[in-house]
Amino acid sequence: ERTDMYIIKNGLIIDPQSGFNQVSDMLIDQGKIKQISKEIDIKGIPIIDASNKIVAPGLVDIHVHFREPGQTHKENIHTGALSAAAGGFTTVLMMANTNPTISSPEIVKQVKESAAKEAIKIETVATITKSLNGKDLVNFEELLEAGAAGFSDDGIPLTDTKVLQEAMNLARKHDVVLSLHEEDPSLNGVLGINEHIAQKIYHVCGASGLAEYSMIARDAMIAYQTQAKVHIQHLSSSESVEVVDFAQKLGANLTAEVTPQHFSKTEDLLLTKGANAKLNPPLRLEKDRQALIDGLKSGVISIIASDHAPHHIMEKAADNISQAPSGMTGLETSLALGITYLVSTKELSMIDFLAKMTCNPAQLYGFDAGYLREGGPADIVIFDQAEERIIKAEFASKSSNSPFIGDKLKGVVHYTICNGEIVYQKDSHAATLV
Repeated sequence: ERTDMYIIKNGLIIDPQSGFNQVSDMLIDQGKIKQISKEIDIKGIPIIDASNKIVAPGLVDIHVHFREPGQTHKENIHTGALSAAAGGFTTVLMMANTNPTISSPEIVKQVKESAAKEAIKIETVATITKSLNGKDLVNFEELLEAGAAGFSDDGIPLTDTKVLQEAMNLARKHDVVLSLHEEDPSLNGVLGINEHIAQKIYHVCGASGLAEYSMIARDAMIAYQTQAKVHIQHLSSSESVEVVDFAQKLGANLTAEVTPQHFSKTEDLLLTKGANAKLNPPLRLEKDRQALIDGLKSGVISIIASDHAPHHIMEKAADNISQAPSGMTGLETSLALGITYLVSTKELSMIDFLAKMTCNPAQLYGFDAGYLREGGPADIVIFDQAEERIIKAEFASKSSNSPFIGDKLKGVVHYTICNGEIVYQKDSHAATLV
């Protein structure tokens, strides 16, 4: 009996890259997809019954924080990988704001060695500037050679335009992606809390839309001039979508992502969920949420990414919300939020939604992921789109800082498969084939 060979039967196979969207069987052999056809029957090999479920490419998240090295009380690469697998993700890209930051070939190699031990595929960016100092550019060539997949100072906006232009010129030269966190510090008050609710409820100056969209406008124009591949992270305001749209039409090589939290909820979530709903950039108003959804529909925003940002429960429990760190653990609710707030509401078709979580992010970085075809990697998620669950504070992640705990969401992952191996199975700690 072959154990490295099995059939996924009767699932609705959706491959956004090719447009394939029909009930079929899939034969997995030695980590690859051997065959996709209406009916596959081979005696004596195991079967995964995917009846009434969707079989899609393993999800790809190009914006996660796994906190290793240096902040492993929040998360580490191992718990991050478990969290990703539980969420249906088989490829993720880690951000570089660790301690020390991922600014040297040694640290790139160190985190890649740690990542290589995991059951899913984990890539990392390196910082754009040394130790995120915003002034001194890292050695792009050296870091790419060490295995960095791209560059980002995520968490710290690049205020120096000259440094940014030089970074974009280097990115253009090496044909790599620069991912940018856009919030102009000099136009912002307390981070993580939208200006509107900050004033009304907390009586402080909050994070302004202007800080975001003015910086995007500046950087989009430099991107246009340099023709570098530039990716704008976690859009949150309606004007930001307009600016990105404008720059794309002008001919800038610009892409953008949105997080599930930003298309699902508004600043009001702070009133019920407190610091767990404190995010950079912040949740904003209903008009912003709607604009982000419109951006996904039009294709201006081509990628959904979680910005998975685990924090320790005591850190989030700071006496004053202004003191608490921003961010939420997001990998395990990402798919369900999309199904609940985009697909069930008929804003996006399932295939269009999945494109933004599979082939689009994979394509941006050139990852061999995000598609299902014969001969391709057996990186697969099998999920039930109609099944509901109440989100509990029991995550595979080390942290449970989610404002969605207690919510009923649609969409439950049943299997996550990476390189043909079952890396997550619902209701089971030991992955077994039927």
